[in-house]
Amino acid sequence: MHDEGPKKIHPKNLADYLEALSKPVFQAGISWHVVENKWDGIKEAFDNFDPTVVSRYTGTKLSKLLEDERIIRNHRKIEAIVYNARRILELDAQHGGFRKYLRSFKSYEDLAADVRKQFKFLGDMGIYHFLYTVGEEVPEWEEWSKKYR
Repeated sequence: MHDEGPKKIHPKNLADYLEALSKPVFQAGISWHVVENKWDGIKEAFDNFDPTVVSRYTGTKLSKLLEDERIIRNHRKIEAIVYNARRILELDAQHGGFRKYLRSFKSYEDLAADVRKQFKFLGDMGIYHFLYTVGEEVPEWEEWSKKYR
């Protein structure tokens, strides 16, 4: 993670959540700098992370993404983004809003554990990054990093 931490956003729609969730998926195991440099192309290739569009990606679209040099071409990460788009839509419908889902837990630990179950390709760092970025309550970085790193 950058020394200054990820940039926080105020999600206005589900695409904002999917974008924030997708960045740590792509960052898993590679340089954050590489992902940042490719991010505009990744966002464009993934239809601005509109979860309704991304959730409908089929084998044809996935094959095209695997050939798209603007993105990090890892089939497991690409498939995780599509799966995660579907889960965001499902959780949004089940809870009457995705933010309501995120705020339905008593603690960060409970929320993080459920996010790990609900979404693919996210570890402890990715979950923390996602929740921090979308403005959810997370432990202070120093406290969290001592416990999880």
